[in-house]
Amino acid sequence: MPTFSFEKTINAKREYVFDIFSNFENYQKLFPQHYPSIRIRSVRNDVSVVEEHLVLGEKELLIMAKHVSKSPVLHEVFVIGGDGKGSHIKEQFIDVPDGTKIIVDVNLKLKGKMKFLSLFGKNKSEQEYERILNDFLKTAET
Repeated sequence: MPTFSFEKTINAKREYVFDIFSNFENYQKLFPQHYPSIRIRSVRNDVSVVEEHLVLGEKELLIMAKHVSKSPVLHEVFVIGGDGKGSHIKEQFIDVPDGTKIIVDVNLKLKGKMKFLSLFGKNKSEQEYERILNDFLKTAET
């Protein structure tokens, strides 16, 4: 299924960028076009389980995600249930002289109609995920 990576450098402090990316509690407020609903199910130290409605392209996915944070260098999302079960997103935050380098590795496990469309190249999950990532980056740079 779709596997892709992004690498971007922005002019912002690593701690601030990490906070924007890892603060799932504010996804619905900051990015309602991508996360229309967020419900926190469990929080234990740096591991949280969250029910998320994620809009990817024209599809709204319902996922149960486990967020694992190692501040301020790593934020990982493991989809443990729902439409994208088995998906994994790894976000690394690296200090560089002109700001922060963000490396995002995405491994999407799609099901149903989305899986079928991706087999024929009609799925634009990479471009749609990049749109989400760019919105996070714009917020972090302001």
